[in-house]
Amino acid sequence: MDLDSVKKLVEKNGGVYESLVDSMPRGFIEQMVISGLKIDAVERGRLLCSLIVPRRLLNTGNSLHGGATGTLVDILGSAAILTMGVQTTGVSVEINVSYLGAAYVGDEIEIEAKVLHCGKSIATVSVELRNKKTGKIIAQGRHTKYLVIFSKI
Repeated sequence: MDLDSVKKLVEKNGGVYESLVDSMPRGFIEQMVISGLKIDAVERGRLLCSLIVPRRLLNTGNSLHGGATGTLVDILGSAAILTMGVQTTGVSVEINVSYLGAAYVGDEIEIEAKVLHCGKSIATVSVELRNKKTGKIIAQGRHTKYLVIFSKI
């Protein structure tokens, strides 16, 4: 593909959706991804959730979009950190996702987030997405966050 074609593929200035996208509230992406999520278990350092894959989260190949998977790793990893009693989850230092399988519309997935480390300034979480019926792993993620330390001054 030539460079101009790549530019046209990626740049989406103007167009039919510009005013709609600009009018969306802050945090709409998170709400769009987690809508319908159910908490099956919550304990210190662990969160277990389920979600029936909705059509809105599909990619062009009709499977769960990688960006939605990454967002689930981000949000549920952060929520697992909150189970440790911290006041804030701070900011992401590193996040990665290994995509190992696929989920399709109507599939029920299970998402398990486990805190691997929670210190004074850094926390690390593993997040695994599995097909709830078969147990097959769809994706594995790891999320490291800097826990904001508030000054006593």
